[in-house]
Amino acid sequence: MEHRITVTVNGVPYTAEVEPRLLLVHFLRETLNLTGTHIGCDTTSCGACAVLLDGLPIKSCTFLAVQADGHSVTTVEGLARDGHLHPIQQGFKEEHGLQCGFCTPGMMLVAKALLEENPDPTEEQIRWAISGNLCRCTGYQNIVKAIQWAARRLREPAPAGR
Repeated sequence: MEHRITVTVNGVPYTAEVEPRLLLVHFLRETLNLTGTHIGCDTTSCGACAVLLDGLPIKSCTFLAVQADGHSVTTVEGLARDGHLHPIQQGFKEEHGLQCGFCTPGMMLVAKALLEENPDPTEEQIRWAISGNLCRCTGYQNIVKAIQWAARRLREPAPAGR
């Protein structure tokens, strides 16, 4: 028996009939074609599937789509606005915070949640926040630098006219 859900994803409401056992990651990737959310381990160990649910990071590989009914989900596709990279995306570019890029969407979303809660985190706080996201390529140093870059940019006053 399918269930009707309505989920706001990246600011857009979607209504769909889903099987009760459909995972949120599959709903995002297969139903909505938002493939930036990656499937890594299916056990919540790697964090590649991290998205924001009402602003809080969750691992969508063990979260049912029906649990997201009535909630707001942000994926990596929802970070950029009006053709401009979000400061977190820009930070990963400027500080070379990625290599293969597989973990990057989850890292960026966890960083977004961190910086909304704590706009000026220490290196230790950043490392703790991303500790649930595994990167097999970078050694994390440039990821931390990218998040620090984004934190500085987000603390700057907005330019006039924006």
